Amino acid sequence: MRILFKIFSESVSLAIRELRVNKLRTFLTLLGISIGIFCVIAIFSSVDSLQNNLQTGISKLGNNIIYIQKFPWGLEEGETEYPLWKYWNRPYTTYDEMKKVQERVSSAEAVAISIWMNGPIVKYGDRTVKNATINGVSQDFDRVLALNIESGRYFTSQENNSGAHVVIVGRDVVNELFPGTVDPVSRQIQFMGDALTVIGVFAKEGKSLLQTSNDNVVMMPYHYLTSKIKINGFDVEPAIMVAAKADVSNTELKDDLRSTLRAVRRIPPKREDNFALNQISIINEQINSIFSVFDIIAIFIGGFAILVGGFGIANIMFVSVRERTNLIGIKKALGAKNYFIMLEFLIEAVILSVIGGIIGLLLVFLVLKALTSAISFSLVLNLKNIFWGIVTSSAIGLIAGIVPAIIAARMNPVKAIRFK
Repeated sequence: MRILFKIFSESVSLAIRELRVNKLRTFLTLLGISIGIFCVIAIFSSVDSLQNNLQTGISKLGNNIIYIQKFPWGLEEGETEYPLWKYWNRPYTTYDEMKKVQERVSSAEAVAISIWMNGPIVKYGDRTVKNATINGVSQDFDRVLALNIESGRYFTSQENNSGAHVVIVGRDVVNELFPGTVDPVSRQIQFMGDALTVIGVFAKEGKSLLQTSNDNVVMMPYHYLTSKIKINGFDVEPAIMVAAKADVSNTELKDDLRSTLRAVRRIPPKREDNFALNQISIINEQINSIFSVFDIIAIFIGGFAILVGGFGIANIMFVSVRERTNLIGIKKALGAKNYFIMLEFLIEAVILSVIGGIIGLLLVFLVLKALTSAISFSLVLNLKNIFWGIVTSSAIGLIAGIVPAIIAARMNPVKAIRFK
């Protein structure tokens, strides 16, 4: 153990000496490995951040929730391609069907119907929001999906059933419509010619690539929204959302829903379903398959940069062996074993490579921080990528240093001492 510690300490000091004595050569070598690690880890971190954002947005849709819609989120069983024409002709879900599901499906904890749409302008005084997401929901929507209301309250049963002129708005909508410290609760905003009273404000959630955040939402009673728009099942399609009870699996819930909907729609036994039962796992599988391809691309692109850095480390180690040939001969003449010499150069190569890797990781951290501030999108260098950055740089140093280390270890001490 003492010998290994001595070899390690000497290798560290020699690596530091290389940094000090051959500044330009070492800088160019470290630059190569730093760029390689930067390319790989920057791509991995960007892909991971993108994937985490998507999965966080998806998780807001609820892991235990089944969505009853016309169009499936992926290929249905037995399908090899997406038959859009078939799904297009399916009937859309209705409020009456939602009520029947509530009454008949005992495995459901809560059932609601929802409409999402964009387009109508929302106004307050001379201020407008043109790109808000309009969400019309039935009474139990807050039981199906957890709503984080920062101030105010949710709709009462009477407000929802009567289609009252009330809304709950997201933080981004509040920031656009209400200047300064104006409290939006109890204020009236204009929507499609009506004055709607703000009764609640959602807490800030942050941006989501899937637009599942409530920051830009104007939520209103389902019956009010359906009195203002025409549901056609194409531009505007309702979705029935069903949350499973705590002791009920999604598979059991889907079986109950399928039998209930087939009975409600009077579908003959041999005819296929004319509805889709969607759940988050479908999207998660698609995202994971897409990002597995991105990981391969990242390895392919970064591999070339790391290869250049590896050649740089190998080059500096060959030069180092040549410069220290006399010293190697003296050490071997005094009794130094071959493994001692080999370990000395291997450790030195790994240390140089790890230093380059750390510099690369530091560059990744600084670039991701700058981009996060510039584009308001969270890009994070996580511990997993830091670990792989250090491991990769260590492996490159080990591989690049193995041949020079073997050459140094096999030197004849007499010839090495006489070398000029």
